[in-house]
Amino acid sequence: MLILCHALFGGIALLSGFVSLIVEKGKIIHKKTGKLFYFSMLLSAFTALIISVLPGHENPFLFSIGVFSSYFILTGYRALRFKTKKYNLKTDKIISWIMVITAILMILYNPLVNQKINIVLIVFGIVGLSFSMRDLVLFNKTDKLKKDWLKLHLGKMIGGYICAVTAFVVVNEFFSSFYGWFIPGIIGGFYIVYWIRKLNKKQKVSIAVEKE
Repeated sequence: MLILCHALFGGIALLSGFVSLIVEKGKIIHKKTGKLFYFSMLLSAFTALIISVLPGHENPFLFSIGVFSSYFILTGYRALRFKTKKYNLKTDKIISWIMVITAILMILYNPLVNQKINIVLIVFGIVGLSFSMRDLVLFNKTDKLKKDWLKLHLGKMIGGYICAVTAFVVVNEFFSSFYGWFIPGIIGGFYIVYWIRKLNKKQKVSIAVEKE
């Protein structure tokens, strides 16, 4: 039953996330599909966490991927709060520290415990560690948080969608298992860079207008 719920929520996240990506940002349909994506993806990730610790189904790999996905979704959605200066960062710091610890375990667990190298876990661990450490640094720069809230929101939410697409690609074996874990991330990474550059240009234009 849990596996079915996990797949159902994942499917909803995949579709709603796609709509949210292609429609004009900030419009009602973007906000509604974005919220649907957020909650469905979060439920999918949480069910994965539960499944991974059930007796007879213990799976550290699935658990770490569940934490990884949850981190991007939670922090991406919570970045919307940074538009204002009235917010408490306690929960955000806890989420980021959980990701830091999980990322370190993702990198070190297999080499230390199983004497094996798991490239997927290492790469995902490095990505999770770099993002979460950057978060912790930014939390000490509230002015920058307010300035870059949209970049953080888009970057993290797209990261969450990459997780959904990756799961879909891997489960359905569109590519060999190894490549399936990385191709969505590479493509999605370029998409994130595109949006960050676009937002940077808008910021430069607005600053220039203000100076005039």
